[in-house]
Amino acid sequence: MTSEELKQIVGKISDPEIGRSLSELNMVKSATVDGSGASVTIILPTHAYPGRERITAAITAAAGQDVAVTFEHNVKGKNTGGSIGLKVKNVIAVGSGKGGVGKSTVAASLACGLKSLGAKVGLMDADVYGPSIPHMMNAQEKPAAVDQTTPEGQKLTRIQPVDVDGMKLMSMGFFTEPGQAVVWRGPMLHKALTQFLKDTDWGELDYLIIDLPPGTGDVSLTLSQLVGLAGAVIVCTPQQVALLDAVKAIDMYKKVNVPILGIVENMSGEIFGRGGAKAKAEEMGVPFLGEIPIEATIRVKGDDGQMPDLFTEDHSAKEALINVCQTTAMQIAKELLETPQMPTLEIL
Repeated sequence: MTSEELKQIVGKISDPEIGRSLSELNMVKSATVDGSGASVTIILPTHAYPGRERITAAITAAAGQDVAVTFEHNVKGKNTGGSIGLKVKNVIAVGSGKGGVGKSTVAASLACGLKSLGAKVGLMDADVYGPSIPHMMNAQEKPAAVDQTTPEGQKLTRIQPVDVDGMKLMSMGFFTEPGQAVVWRGPMLHKALTQFLKDTDWGELDYLIIDLPPGTGDVSLTLSQLVGLAGAVIVCTPQQVALLDAVKAIDMYKKVNVPILGIVENMSGEIFGRGGAKAKAEEMGVPFLGEIPIEATIRVKGDDGQMPDLFTEDHSAKEALINVCQTTAMQIAKELLETPQMPTLEIL
C-alpha cells in the first residue's frame, strides 16, 4: 500500500459523529506508509471531540493493518465578532427562562471543561444584577485599563480581563463592592455589555462563554445585536414549572435569529425529577445536550471558588459534565460542517 492509497482509504471512512466521509470534512491531514509502518494525522473540529478511539479503530479496520493515528485540532467557528474587534471563533450564550436553575454553574462548567480539553476559552459574566462568576472562579483582582496603539497609529484604552490559570474573565462583579446592588435601566446595561465585548482585550479564543441574566430581557437582545452568536445553551431543571420558562427563552432566541445549540437539564435526580428537559427538547425539535445530576460536589466547588477542580478530580458528576461540554462543542461543529458555505461573488 502506498501513502496515497492509504489516504484514499481513510478519506472514505464515515466520521462517527457527523456521518460524512473524512475527506468531505477535510479531516485527513496526511497519510504515510514507509519502512516504519503506516501513520495518519486527523484534524478534529474541536478539542472536545468524543470517542477518538472509534476513528482509530475504523482506520485500522479499513487499512487491514495497524495504523498509528495522531490527532490535531482546528476549531471550527463562525468568527462573527470581527465587526466589533473580537477574535473569537465561537460566542456561546448560556441562558435560562428563570433564575435558580444553575445557569451560572453550567456556564462556568462549560468554560472550565472546554479549557481542560485544550481549548482557548474566555468567560464573560453578563448577569449584571447578580454576578456570581468571580466567586465561582475565585477571581478577586480588578481588571486593568491599558493604553494601546493600533498599527494605524490610533490610541485606544483596552480593558485587560482577569486571568485565572489561562482563562480570561470579565464581570460586573469586578467593579462593585460585595453586597452592592446595580440599579440600572436598559441603556446602561447596553453600554456595559458593549464595553465588555468591544473594549476588552480578549485575544484569540476558540470559545467565549457568556453567562446571561435569567429571563428574556435587555441583555439577551443587546448581545444578539452586537455579535453573531454560535448559539444559545438553555439551562433548566426537570420539573414542569422550569420547563415552561425554558420554552419562552427558546422562543425569544428564535425570534432574534440565534441558533439553539440545545437544552441542558441541570439538578437532575430525586428532588426535581429526571428526564423532563429531554422530553421537552424532543417535543420542540431542539438538541438535548445532556443532564447534570444534583450532586453536592458541584455545589461545594462553586461555593469554594474551585470550579476547575470539577474536571481534574474524580467524582460522580464528572462524566456528565464532560459530556455536556462535548455535545455542546460538537453541536457547533456539526452545524458548521453540515451547512455548505455560500460561494463568494467577486465584483470586478
